[in-house]
Amino acid sequence: QVQLVESGGGLVQAGGSLRLSCAASGSIFSINVMGWYRQAPGKQRELVALAIVGRTPNYADRVKGRFTISRDNAQNTVNLQMNSLNPEDTAVYFCLADVKEERNGPTTRRWGHGTQVTVSS
Repeated sequence: QVQLVESGGGLVQAGGSLRLSCAASGSIFSINVMGWYRQAPGKQRELVALAIVGRTPNYADRVKGRFTISRDNAQNTVNLQMNSLNPEDTAVYFCLADVKEERNGPTTRRWGHGTQVTVSS
């Protein structure tokens, strides 16, 4: 079984910063994509940022220039540095990883349980 564990959420004032971390563990052969989605109350889950092996990161327009995603492929970790936070960034942030457990096996998307980020005005 593959598990994703997030950390780093919390409460911050508008204009502040937070850093989220996610570590994947378990039976892992390779991970092509790691990233973050978020879900605000009453809204659908939306893309925040993706880090894809061999490609430049993808960011949602509303976080470009404020958030930075980084990953350590050897450690199977991904981080999200969030700066200039505003109340609209308040959401539960979910880590994801597209994991291959065996060389010739399928790729499956795994999700973490989420970490709450609350930005006060």
